[in-house]
Amino acid sequence: MKAPASAPTPGSVAEPVEPRWLTDEEQRVWRSFMEGVTLLDDHLDRQLQRDAGMPHVYYGLLVKLAEAPRRRLRMTELAMLAKITRSRLSHAIARLEKNGWVGREDCPDDKRGQFAVLTDEGYEVLRQTAPGHVEAVRQAVFDRLTPQQQKSLGEIMRIIAEGLQPAEAGADLPWLR
Repeated sequence: MKAPASAPTPGSVAEPVEPRWLTDEEQRVWRSFMEGVTLLDDHLDRQLQRDAGMPHVYYGLLVKLAEAPRRRLRMTELAMLAKITRSRLSHAIARLEKNGWVGREDCPDDKRGQFAVLTDEGYEVLRQTAPGHVEAVRQAVFDRLTPQQQKSLGEIMRIIAEGLQPAEAGADLPWLR
């Protein structure tokens, strides 16, 4: 977006601060990034819907649970690992429970806490779905990049993710909402 003409604010004395508009090159990079992320998410979502009848976010939850000790995580920890709101997680877990892929257990040391637990059936669905999903990821991302580009992409995304997860109290992060 090009810089719009500045208009004075009624009743203001100070000059309005001009936004730091993106350069043409930054705009190109930003739009390419957004198009790539949107198309990749759609591609992976369609593959998982076709192969397992679940959206990409549900697959990610099953993976996180499969990797956890005893295939269980506290709901708050699962929301943090998945980078989603507690409300979205609760809805997703309800759907996964309905499929018999996940169960919930109360935390023995915290009356309000719950664990999400990957069932044997959920683990089997994940085991059967993983090869097709890995192939979709490989074809969409890794087969298109050189090893150096892969390394750069990992470093860039790590920097972005770290910058969007401030450690200070009161940070507005999805899993805290």
